[in-house]
Amino acid sequence: MCSVQLSFFKKAVILSLVVSCVLGFLLLAKASTDQLYTGPHVKEEILQRFFWYAVFSLFRLTLWAIGLFFLFSVIGSITYLCFSYLFCLKYNLLINIIFILASISAISFSEFANQLFYIPSSILMSFNYSVYRLIPIWELINPFRLKLLYILVGIFLFLPVLMSICKGIIKRNYSYAVSLVTYLLGLFVLFIWSHWTSQPPQRRFLNRPENYNILMIGSDTLRADRLGVNGNSLDLTPTIDTLAKKGVNFEACIVPIARTAPSLTSLLTSTWPQKNGIRFNFISDEQAALKVISLPKVLKKHGYVTAAVGDWAATDLAKLSFGFDYTSVPEDQWNLKYLLKQGPKDLRLFLTLFTHNNFGKTFLPELYYLAGIPLTEEIGLKSRHMLAKLASLGKPFMLNIFMASTHGPFGSKWPYYRKYTNPDYRGSSLFAMSGVSSPEEIVKAQEAGQRNFDVEQIINLYNGAVRSFDDEVSRILNYLHATGLDNNTIVVIYSDHGVDLFEGPTWGQGNILSDYSYRIPMIVYHPAKYHGVKINTTISSIDLAPTLLDMVGIKPPEIWDGNSTISLLLDSSHKSDRIAFAETGIWIANVPGLPNKRIPYPKIFDLLEVKNTKSGTLSIKQDYAEIIIHAKAKMARQGKWELVYFPLIDGEEYSLYNITIDPALRHDISGDYPYIVNKLRSPIINWMAR
Repeated sequence: MCSVQLSFFKKAVILSLVVSCVLGFLLLAKASTDQLYTGPHVKEEILQRFFWYAVFSLFRLTLWAIGLFFLFSVIGSITYLCFSYLFCLKYNLLINIIFILASISAISFSEFANQLFYIPSSILMSFNYSVYRLIPIWELINPFRLKLLYILVGIFLFLPVLMSICKGIIKRNYSYAVSLVTYLLGLFVLFIWSHWTSQPPQRRFLNRPENYNILMIGSDTLRADRLGVNGNSLDLTPTIDTLAKKGVNFEACIVPIARTAPSLTSLLTSTWPQKNGIRFNFISDEQAALKVISLPKVLKKHGYVTAAVGDWAATDLAKLSFGFDYTSVPEDQWNLKYLLKQGPKDLRLFLTLFTHNNFGKTFLPELYYLAGIPLTEEIGLKSRHMLAKLASLGKPFMLNIFMASTHGPFGSKWPYYRKYTNPDYRGSSLFAMSGVSSPEEIVKAQEAGQRNFDVEQIINLYNGAVRSFDDEVSRILNYLHATGLDNNTIVVIYSDHGVDLFEGPTWGQGNILSDYSYRIPMIVYHPAKYHGVKINTTISSIDLAPTLLDMVGIKPPEIWDGNSTISLLLDSSHKSDRIAFAETGIWIANVPGLPNKRIPYPKIFDLLEVKNTKSGTLSIKQDYAEIIIHAKAKMARQGKWELVYFPLIDGEEYSLYNITIDPALRHDISGDYPYIVNKLRSPIINWMAR
């Protein structure tokens, strides 16, 4: 009869540790040749101040990689141990190493193949090599083959274990059999915990407070023209369209700045950027302490409980002092310490194969929430849990859900990234928009313009991302209905800004004051009134907060700049367009189409500083802030007219556009309509002077 000596197992475990350390440090050596963090390059003196934090972050990730290597190595070693026990083989160091490497390779490749098919953006955001290397592998993968692959890996790693348990029982080697059963149970518990998701309670809540609840659902970079109710014929938003037809559709809602942090701040504080002070995405710790009262704070004073849920696009909802009672969003993305924690690409690529689960959320949240990786379904599920939590408190609540479903590089999950694309396409943007996985690449891509991109494919990818958001909205609204919360909950569908997709000379957000970038979807559904209303007059996103307060019977603060739209809702035939004002964001590149004599300032990477090394927050150097603000283009929009003011080195220029027929701002018609220019010039000057 064969006997398994304890020394056999000890040798296997020690060898597993040695191999794991070797592999971990080889991966560290390879990764160290790349940029050691995600995000924009910053000046060397800034990095020097964070040298030891960078070293700590690098070795922290390396230790996690070694831990995963060790787990997979032990699995391989135990498989070899069981194989030897079954066939009465003596211990062989080389064969043990082969089993270890086979185990690591099999598990890693299975996860790699799974993500390449279902979440290819997760691979791309940490992939140092040509996308074309992935395409032949991707073409071999489908759901059936993935299941078959997992079955084969399971047979290889665990069939010898099960057979050894049976042999141990037959040979009455019970302690050996029990040890293996314990090992399998441990792996099973670890797997179940890491992949466990629970659905929120499906019971009907007795949430009948005196006031209506408010549910806001937003997607970063969602264009208004993608909604069917706004004229799109591709059926991208059936759920949102249905809600819009039952509620209010604001067809011409304009944001003050088409960048996330400034737009969300104006939306939630009903103030222009000049008043709230947030005019860039890079916000200092001092600026994050808002000096204006926000919608959540007003609601809290009137008995509401407030919360925000989101992914990497929603970090500003926690960074800025909006006053939410509960926030479930990741850390600030514009933070050098946070970016350093994410590590270099090769190391990050291995780790992210295993972080789309509770393990990643718990121990490596900076990788779980890595920018560019879609978390639409995950945020939707988390939002439904938050709805259940808030409803159980018995108070009126406000929940703001904000996710990056439609944010660049537009790499949604399966099947959305293939839903609207050409099935024969095999270019570099097969899975997501190529050439934009780092700030440096984005700068080059924006300077290169349209010729660098497969425009049709990118637009189709974007359309798939829009549909993924709409389907998640459907799940959230279905939960609202199943629990009875829809009877007393106001629902808002919104975005922070849109995006230019080469309709003009460039792509991106906030570079030019186009309709595609500055007009956002704004749907408001009230369960008791304002049904089937379409408002095509111009409003600003700062008008939303006072409108919502009016709907729940609360007087808006006098300090707010926005105005309630209730008068429009009561008489939708009212045609007096308001004037919406806006300004561009920071130009991170020499964007095509801008005036040659525009006021220059340093490149974005030279504008950044870290004032507080303890926090690590990236912000704009104060010396340049006023220059940037002065250099921005500004606009006044009223109805179909948009007047754009552009400050130049030696003066200024005004241009006028009919936004209904020229949403990309291609044709200046100021010479044809001087009276319109004169009509809008004074308001824009007064707005700039605030």
